[in-house]
Amino acid sequence: MFESLSEKLSGILDKLTGRGALSEEDVNAAMREVRRALLEADVALEVVRSFVDRTRTKAVGAAVIKSVKPGQMVVKIVHDSLVETLGTESQAIDLNAPAPVAIMLVGLQGAGKTTTAAKIAKRLTERDKRKVLMASLDVKRPAAQEQLAVLGQQVGVATLPIVFGEDPVAITRRAESAARLQGYDVVIFDTAGRTHIDEPLMQEMAEIRDAGRPHEILLVADALTGQDAVNLAKNFNEQVGLTGIVLTRMDGDGRGGAALSMRAVTGKPIKLLGIGEKMDAIEDFHPSRLADRILGMGDIVSLVEKAAQNIDMAQAAKMAEKMRKGVFDLNDLSEQLAQIEKLGGMGGIMGMLPGAAKMKDQLAGANLDDKFVKRQRAIISSMTPQERRNPDLLKASRKKRIAAGSGATVEYVNRLLKQHRQMADMMKAMGGGGAKRGMMGKLGQMMGLGGGMPMPSPEQIEAMQKQLGGAGLPGAPSGPPGIPAAPPPGAFNLPTQFPGLGGGPKLPGLGASFNPFGAKKK
Repeated sequence: MFESLSEKLSGILDKLTGRGALSEEDVNAAMREVRRALLEADVALEVVRSFVDRTRTKAVGAAVIKSVKPGQMVVKIVHDSLVETLGTESQAIDLNAPAPVAIMLVGLQGAGKTTTAAKIAKRLTERDKRKVLMASLDVKRPAAQEQLAVLGQQVGVATLPIVFGEDPVAITRRAESAARLQGYDVVIFDTAGRTHIDEPLMQEMAEIRDAGRPHEILLVADALTGQDAVNLAKNFNEQVGLTGIVLTRMDGDGRGGAALSMRAVTGKPIKLLGIGEKMDAIEDFHPSRLADRILGMGDIVSLVEKAAQNIDMAQAAKMAEKMRKGVFDLNDLSEQLAQIEKLGGMGGIMGMLPGAAKMKDQLAGANLDDKFVKRQRAIISSMTPQERRNPDLLKASRKKRIAAGSGATVEYVNRLLKQHRQMADMMKAMGGGGAKRGMMGKLGQMMGLGGGMPMPSPEQIEAMQKQLGGAGLPGAPSGPPGIPAAPPPGAFNLPTQFPGLGGGPKLPGLGASFNPFGAKKK
């Protein structure tokens, strides 16, 4: 999503940032290209006009901050205008109402209302610790109510028992009554859709709204929808009265015009984004972060949040301990690849990194796609536990067997083993126990201190900290606890046994009076 728009806008703005000074004509030419890029991305015409006019006015009359290039200032103005178009701040689902809080999902057929209902229920149950009841009001589509019941079992959320022949308004009243009597915090109404907007649909939505009195009415819209997204949002807002929008299929390859248009036309905030088919593939909508992605600036904050939610901290601590010891086998590599898949694969991670869009061709040439990760995990899964723990056992015959079992070639197996060997060597270099193997030992060798300097253990580091903690110079400012304001006497009197440093405590080239704290040696 937004890939084409992001490439075009990044190219336009790169031309501006490369110049030392900008004229009004330069800005106007850039704004014409921006308008063309937005129209090609299926953004509504009135939204494009408003966006370009607002941006041009700010850019031409902007006071350029000292030490900031005019082109960079224009990039900031375009970014701010994008945020303003998408909504200045993030708004979550509002649950600040007497229980049970009713949430009504509306939209056209095929937009993903039923799946979105299950995703929201799972999110509210696990993250907000709410007791949720789901009710399907779709009596038109075959097996729609059964579909919601199956999804409810998958995510561990209760669904209203199905009574055949009941109309949507009666189901709404029964769901609201059951939620109130059984102590549910939230009740979600999954309404019926149509292939297009018609009067019977709007009449049904209005009757359900009056019967259920929902606190939130969310329009579930397909992000792949083109210019018609504006009419869809307008009609539902006028007939039913929306409180927010949920965009689905944001992981698709559409142009993304719906996201930029709906918020600007209806004035209603986009609250959630559906980013995949799995039940946890939904996230809060943050205008500034989406603007960053569109302009190729990445979205590190969302990546960190996703990592915090998906990475098992106990497993991460175990991995860190193994790295500290310099141990890294193929089981560890498989776990790392699994973590990458949880974060959305290589494509999902690279899409959130700043500047990754400009390296698209290089990344494509390196074949760093999701198939690459799956293939590597398949190769590791085709090995025996003993082979994973000790890759040195893998000779030609074993490699052929592994390649046949994983549907790969021996070349891919060799490539994986080479990658693992490089990573294992790096782990040993960072966490090795001896001076010649460990990072600190290599640093000591570079400084001419030889290979006899052992790596201090955590207990030795703590003891040294206590020993250094009481030292200080009279009148010197005190630092944080455990860190002395000055080194204790003799801290820089180096012993004579270090090779290459001569017989005294002098460092080469610094003379006899070297003192890092500036005082004259007496």
